[in-house]
Amino acid sequence: MTDIHSVHGVDLPGGDLEIAKMPGHWLLARLGKRVLRPGGLRLTRALLDDLAISPADEVVEFAPGLGVTARMILQREPQRYTAIERDAQAVQWTARQLPSAPHISVLVGRADQTQLPAGCASLVVGEAMLSMQTEEHKRRIVAEAFRLLRPGGRYGIHELAIVPDDMHPDRQGEINRALSSVIHVGARPLRSQEWKALLQSVGFRVVALGHAPMHLLRPLRLIEDEGVFGALRLAKNLLHDNAARRRVMAMRWVFEHYRANLSAIYMVAQKDP
Repeated sequence: MTDIHSVHGVDLPGGDLEIAKMPGHWLLARLGKRVLRPGGLRLTRALLDDLAISPADEVVEFAPGLGVTARMILQREPQRYTAIERDAQAVQWTARQLPSAPHISVLVGRADQTQLPAGCASLVVGEAMLSMQTEEHKRRIVAEAFRLLRPGGRYGIHELAIVPDDMHPDRQGEINRALSSVIHVGARPLRSQEWKALLQSVGFRVVALGHAPMHLLRPLRLIEDEGVFGALRLAKNLLHDNAARRRVMAMRWVFEHYRANLSAIYMVAQKDP
């Protein structure tokens, strides 16, 4: 069974918390899940394809988590890669997953105030992190991405979206509360037009977008993202941990109950030259 406090001897954030109080994404990580993005690897690949990363790019990634997207970015051989992660334990984990090289850095910092110089990047990436922020904090993070980018730079996001766009705010609030109650992190996903408006509010122009079903905990998605052996490892760990299994089943119930109103979304936005 996966140690609920560490993976391969490296502590992950929240290891000192009871399973009942642990943020959902770190609970899943401890159970063996490595892909924690709402649209899975397929939507991340689509995002990276539309970002068109080249060897000339200097990339900043916000909240790299377990480093899955970081490794996909590095396969495209950018000139420089810098990750900003607010949790020191997560920084240690991510750094262990990446090659040790002068052009690769994993730093402790805040996505809304990175301390990096303005115009230091040609590309900024952030996945599954804006959805958990307040409206004002979302805007500060997006504004920081804009500040970091040089003219012509691109910003890619992969987040959770509420559908349809004309949903009544009361229903949207109900879904947010239900998600927050099971993942134990404030969940505030936006409708597609709201995500677009957020990016535009700081000066970005949206140039590409795509959607995928939010099937994070469905068997076929688990196999697609984790592989057969990874999915079996997760299932084995759940069978041996009653408290964790109850948490994961509660998350899955909410995802399925609101499946018609939850979607994964990615957007690529550009800072005009």
